[in-house]
Amino acid sequence: MQIPDAVLRHEALASIAAKDFHVHGGCILATFLPRAQARDYVALVAAFETAVDYLDNLCDRTGSNDEQDFRALHEALADAVTPNATPRSYFRRRAGDDGGYLEGLVRRSQASFSGLPGFASVASHIRDVTDRYCELQALKHLRAGDRETRCQRAFASVSPELQWWEGAAACGSTMPTFALAYGAIRGCTPRQATDLQRAYFPWISAFHILLDYFIDQGEDREHGELNFVACYPSARIARDGVARIGERALAAARTLPDSEHHAFAVRAMCAFYCSRPNIAQQGLGDDAAAIGSAVDVELPAGGVALGGGPLLAPLLALYRRATTS
Repeated sequence: MQIPDAVLRHEALASIAAKDFHVHGGCILATFLPRAQARDYVALVAAFETAVDYLDNLCDRTGSNDEQDFRALHEALADAVTPNATPRSYFRRRAGDDGGYLEGLVRRSQASFSGLPGFASVASHIRDVTDRYCELQALKHLRAGDRETRCQRAFASVSPELQWWEGAAACGSTMPTFALAYGAIRGCTPRQATDLQRAYFPWISAFHILLDYFIDQGEDREHGELNFVACYPSARIARDGVARIGERALAAARTLPDSEHHAFAVRAMCAFYCSRPNIAQQGLGDDAAAIGSAVDVELPAGGVALGGGPLLAPLLALYRRATTS
């Protein structure tokens, strides 16, 4: 509320009001932490994801197509995951700034990351996924036509098993960052950190962002924004593509020592996205059910069920109350 620029203030508030469920979802692994660690973990996720969502709004909603502006703004995320970095002039390509709001999020994130017991083991991996994220944000907000060409060029090589838009989606998730923070708060080793990154990138991260685009197809059409699910040749191929990546994401989660935690996160994420109200509004219920089935999440008419798992339904009910209050 203290941001002096009216446009920036509006986007900061809008990002919190409309995207708070991103913070809720980012905190999923806190389910498995002791209370004190969970509190620290939630504080980290809240600061960093709020910065991510605010920056996304600044690139999406303020009429800019300036790649250098997008890159300058997203230097904030690189600084946020580098505890000793001095915050830079993120708004130098714009006429005004936000009075220190973004810098405050950067400094809070730095304090949280530096406080992780195993941060040294995960630091390089977190920087790698953050750099990938920033590159995607610099390109996907360009003008139509240019953005598709640049993204194809940049992300076609993410994996030989992924189409370029699937590779781009893999670079757009903060889940690897939060999974690595989860490992670090529990004191993971460098080898465990590498295994975490390999599990989350590209499969779990791609699944996350494709789910996000899956539910936003109507909104993105309305605003003329690039939607990676719309890049598939047809709705049926899109459904099958997202489901295929979901299967690989769940398999990747199951390779980790604490596989039950990460598999739960994948399935909870899928259930949360595939049961949101705009699924029914867009007539995507059958496709959502097929995607859910790929990760053993049942989406019956009356609600959500997790095969044999008692924890998902009450957690989703809690998320529903939080996101609709």
